[in-house]
Amino acid sequence: LWNNHLVGSFSSQGLPDYSHTLTNNAHNFIYDVWFYASNIGYSQALEFDINQFMGSKMGKGFIWGHECRIAGGHEWDTYDNVNKKWVPTGVPCNPKNNAWNHLVITVARTSTNKLLFKSIALNGVTHTLNIYRYPGTTGWNGITINYQQDGNKYMQAYAVYLDKVNFTMW
Repeated sequence: LWNNHLVGSFSSQGLPDYSHTLTNNAHNFIYDVWFYASNIGYSQALEFDINQFMGSKMGKGFIWGHECRIAGGHEWDTYDNVNKKWVPTGVPCNPKNNAWNHLVITVARTSTNKLLFKSIALNGVTHTLNIYRYPGTTGWNGITINYQQDGNKYMQAYAVYLDKVNFTMW
C-alpha cells in the first residue's frame, strides 16, 4: 500500500490546509499515472484511490476506490463507501504485461455531496462510468491518493512500478 497525503496533516506537498479551504472547495479530481507490470497474471488486483476527507465541515469521507481485478474476471470494480465493499462495473481491465500502461481516472464530488465516478481510461480506451454513491464518515480533513497491489491466493511474485504520477484537483 502506498498512500500520499497531498493536502492536510502530513502533506507531502507542504499544504497543511489548516482552514480546510483547499479540501472543502475541491470538487473535481484526476489521477493520471503510468505503471509497468511484470507477471501481472499473478495479481489479485491493482487498486488506485482518490480520497477527500471533510471531517470538520460535515464528517464525510469520500473514497473513490478503483480496483482493476485481475483474478476473477479482469474487470474494474469501484468502492461502495457505505456498505464497505467492491462493486463490479462491467468495464474490462486488461493491463499489458511487461509493458507500460497509462491510466487516467476522473471523479467528482457533486453539489449534493455524492461521489461521482466519471470515467476510467486505460491505454487510450476510455469508459464512461457515471456511477453515483454516498460517502462514508470521517473525522479527518485532507486529500490523499493511494496505490495498492494485492497478491493472488498463492502469493506468487509480480512487480508493478509507478511513474509520472499526476494528480489534479479543482
